[in-house]
Amino acid sequence: MLPPSSNFDLADWYLSVPTDDDGNGRADSIYEAELNSGYGNSNYFYTGEDGGMVFRCPIAGFKTSTNTSYTRTELRGMLRRGDTSISTQGVNKNNWVFSSAPIAAREAAGGVDGVLRATLAVNHVTTTGDSGQIGRVIVGQIHANDDEPLRLYYRKLPDNSKGSIYIAHEIKGGDDTWYEMIGSRSSGASNPEDGIALNEIFSYEIRVEGNTLTVTIFREGKDDVIQMVDMSESGYDTEDQYMYFKAGVYNQNNSGDDSDYVQATFYALENSHTEYED
Repeated sequence: MLPPSSNFDLADWYLSVPTDDDGNGRADSIYEAELNSGYGNSNYFYTGEDGGMVFRCPIAGFKTSTNTSYTRTELRGMLRRGDTSISTQGVNKNNWVFSSAPIAAREAAGGVDGVLRATLAVNHVTTTGDSGQIGRVIVGQIHANDDEPLRLYYRKLPDNSKGSIYIAHEIKGGDDTWYEMIGSRSSGASNPEDGIALNEIFSYEIRVEGNTLTVTIFREGKDDVIQMVDMSESGYDTEDQYMYFKAGVYNQNNSGDDSDYVQATFYALENSHTEYED
């Protein structure tokens, strides 16, 4: 089977997998050059029989840091595209900023504003564990220095045939604001009438223009579902805040059986940014 990089351009991503092959006690990071030149893992990151890019992540596994509660098999945007002279962190050519940020930040960053588009199907969610965690997975994010302007969730409860879609917007240094887009995020939610079943293909677009965040869910034959968030008071348009996209599966359950897992198959993935202009 061909590796995911045979079907996808992964030159501006790195991958976190819940293994610890280098023995440092944290999840392994597969950086751009290795990732885009044939890397695959038969357990966590591989090409499916239909050509899709499969992300799989069990509850038990190594995490990216001691501050992280959950495991992930997830891509992180890397605008430096393998130029290791550029740090992964900072307002620099590896990361992007809002167009509402100061001019100095826009000049220094690798991009201004951003769009992340993906087509995918969630294949499996956890079915064991605490009621507040069961069935949850994050399939797309905007991450800032320490906070998360956006987390995009899919959640399907064991007794439901369809899942819900909702988002969280985290104020810098503050609390989450939740927005339900399809169905409910409740741990006792009834089967969402207009929900998304496992293995059902859908698409999302995450778009930032200045302080406006727009998330759109697309499904064939159905109306688009759109949620806009005003981020003008969220604290991200300052000179020191930088952004990067994330996509894959970020397992939101650490209370179930070790072998229980989340899995999604991506059929398209692209990110784009504008360049700063005087």
